[in-house]
This record gives sequence, C-alpha cells and structure tokens, in this order.
Amino acid sequence: MTTATADRQQVVNFGCRLNIAEGEAIRAAVDAAGARDTVVFNSCAVTDEAVRQARQAVRRALRERPEAEVVVTGCAAELEADAFTRMGARVVRNDAKGLAQSYGGEAAVLDASSYAPALSGADHARAFLGVQTGCSHSCTFCATVLARGTGRSATVDAVLASARVALDRGQREIILTGVDLASYGDGSKTSLAALVEALLALPIERLRLSSLDPDRIDDALFVLLTQETRIMPHVHLSLQAGDDMILTRMKRRHRRADTVALVQRLKTARPNIAIGADLIAGFPTEDEAMFANSLALIDDCDIVFGHIFPYSPRAGTPAARMPQVGRTIARERAAMLREANGIRRQRWLDTQVGRTASMLVERDGRTGHAENFAAISLAAPAAPGTIIDVRLTARDGDRMIATIIDRNITA
Repeated sequence: MTTATADRQQVVNFGCRLNIAEGEAIRAAVDAAGARDTVVFNSCAVTDEAVRQARQAVRRALRERPEAEVVVTGCAAELEADAFTRMGARVVRNDAKGLAQSYGGEAAVLDASSYAPALSGADHARAFLGVQTGCSHSCTFCATVLARGTGRSATVDAVLASARVALDRGQREIILTGVDLASYGDGSKTSLAALVEALLALPIERLRLSSLDPDRIDDALFVLLTQETRIMPHVHLSLQAGDDMILTRMKRRHRRADTVALVQRLKTARPNIAIGADLIAGFPTEDEAMFANSLALIDDCDIVFGHIFPYSPRAGTPAARMPQVGRTIARERAAMLREANGIRRQRWLDTQVGRTASMLVERDGRTGHAENFAAISLAAPAAPGTIIDVRLTARDGDRMIATIIDRNITA
C-alpha cells in the first residue's frame, strides 16, 4: 500500500504496480477538480484479503475524517460497489479514476475503449509506467476481467511521451507494467517487443519489465530480455502453479515443462538473470501431489523472488464453483511455498557476496536495487537517484549490505 498526500488530499494505493502508476493520475485528477478535502482509496481485488484491507481502510477514514469526502475506486470498488456505497463512501469506476470529472471537476467524456499511459510520481527513483490494462484471457480464478474489462493498450507514441516525462525529471529506471503486460498491442500492429525497442531509442539507462505471461514471450522479446544490457536481468513470470492438472483447471496456456524449458533457455542465454514468479497455493481440487509439483517448481525454475498467496474464491469466477480445498490448507501451503522461496532467495543472495553491482539509489539515499533486483542497503549514504557501483559485502536477511566503490558520489 502506498500513500500520496497534498493539502487535505490523500490518495492511497493498494496492490499492484499498475495501481501505483495510476495513483498519480488520480492525484492529478483530484488536483484538477479542486477537491481539497478528499481521500481516495485506489483498491485491489486480487484476493479477498486485499478487499478486506480496502474495506478496513475505508471504515477508518470515514470514522477519523468525517468532514472529508471518501472515494473508493480500483478493482475492489468495481466488484463491490454497493458494499462501499453502504459504508458511506462514493464509488468511482475503474476506467474513470483518472478523470477530473470523477472528483467534481470537468474533463473529457470517458472512452473505455482506449487506455492512457499511467506514470507514477517523482517520489521514487524508479518510475512505474502503466502501458496496458484489462485482460482478454479467461483464467478461472481471476476477477480482473470483471474489474478492468478486456485488454487495452496505450499507443507507442503516448508511452514514449510519458517515458520522456520520467527521464526529464531525473528518473533513470523505468518499470513497464500492466495487467497482462506481455499482451501489449494485441489486436494492433505493435507488440511488447516493438514497444521496448522504441523505448530503448530514448536515453533510458535501466528498463525493467513487470510480470510476464510465459506463453507470450516470443522470439523478439526473448532476444531483448537476454541480449539488451539496458533491460535488467530480472524476469518475473506469471506461473500461478507447477502442476499440469491445476494449470488446466486454471485455464492457463502454458504447462510445467514449458516453464522449466523457458527458464533454462533464459539462464543459458543470460546466466546472471534472476527469476521471479507469481504462485497460488490451494487452488480448488489441489491435492498433496499437485501441491508438491508447485513446491518443486521453486527449485526447478530457480525462483528467488516469489509473489505467493493463498487462493481465495472470487465471486463470479468459474474457480469459485469448483470443489474448494479450504482456507486453512491454502494458507498452510502458501506458507510452505514462502519458506521454500525464502531459503532459495537467501542461498542465492549468499552467492552474491563479494561481487560488484550497479545500484540505483532510492530517495532515502540508503537503499536500492541491483540490476538483478537484489535489495541493497548501503553502509554509507549516496546521492538519491544516482546509479552507483557497489561491492556486496554481506547478506542481512533478504537484503545485501554494500559499500560504494566510487567515493566521489557519496552524499
């Protein structure tokens, strides 16, 4: 969850990187509307826990700031509008959350068939750039298509214009994000690989891609991921499970062997690449053997950055009507996945000790990430927003401790 404030405005973002990027558009829209005493919750609905957190935050705001207008937007608001309205909040449609008219001002009429790029604010050294929203696939567990509609992509020219804004304000790393990023450009004459090539014509020093569907990594994108040095050696895959029967029941388009083969190809072509993955534990009908296949996937695919959560039924999805394994089992299995992933990550981080890395320094001057997304804490501060060479001297939990090699750029 992230929060942005100005005067009596407050924008609270829950969930994914796309929401973080879109939160800046919300803040600008609230500004344009002249709405000064307003709290906007940009909600998430990927799990029932995410919805619960949004409800809790809204109730607290209504209690603690009775004079403010409390607005709820985002995926949870889209799916549970009546519930938030009954609480006393005002609901804004997902597609309208970046429009001033949604907060009392005047703006263009909503065109839900298009998508404007969403660029996060200047409060981070890295810029999150949303280039795509919605999803045209039909995974049985996912409510995203219900909350965001079918896939829509921003134009290449519009994305380039937003990237230039980030570069002009000194942000030296851009992270492309979207609900189904790898499907960028579907139905048009462009593709994610073509967009990346266009962005690399700009003076971008570091480009990172958020979660990718393994089935959509074509030859052109594979070459960029493995051969372009300005694309960071960090690939996060939307895997969800490691058992073929569960993948079939999820209606995913890849199978376990496809995933393992893809990771092997990536690591052969670029040995220093770090692998992340989304994984769901306790999907309906998942038995012990099926779960064991997902657990083994962490080692088989060398997953060091896991985004792991227990399955929770989302109303209106096919999976919610399947035989459930129960929340207790799902949570226990998610904990086992997180433990295995944590062990794998720390063993990988131990191999980084003594190496040098290029680090983007965050606004606090003390923390940041290496090219491979390893989290780093500096022994001495450096200028925020700079890219510096560091030596990784030790591991502290899930972070690396580093010293600056070039002392001329310390703060």
